[in-house]
Amino acid sequence: MDMNAAPIFAPPDTPCDLRGDRRPVDLVFLARQTGGDRDLEEEVLRLFSRQAAILGDDLRTVTDIEERKRHAHTLKGAAQAVGAFGLADRALRIESEPGDPAPVTALLREVETVRDYIASLLR
Repeated sequence: MDMNAAPIFAPPDTPCDLRGDRRPVDLVFLARQTGGDRDLEEEVLRLFSRQAAILGDDLRTVTDIEERKRHAHTLKGAAQAVGAFGLADRALRIESEPGDPAPVTALLREVETVRDYIASLLR
């Protein structure tokens, strides 16, 4: 990691125009989870982005209610672990109402928002 490069993670008091003042990933929370290790933060975000894409695709196509609940539960836990709390909330709704297709559409939009945000951080 280039120590002279600008940090990819904005300080918590930096204005952010995504969803008002709320970022798709709580970077302060993530920093606490990783002990402030930037390389670890980047790796966690890369892995989470891939996992979210896979689970989102699974949720789009799965028809079995119990399987949908399991995928939503897995995504909820992973999102909570990295600080993607809005995504975790959407996954919880699917977990609670697995027969309703509307929350899946909202979750898929949130997955893309979170993944786009992560990609912008990792450039």
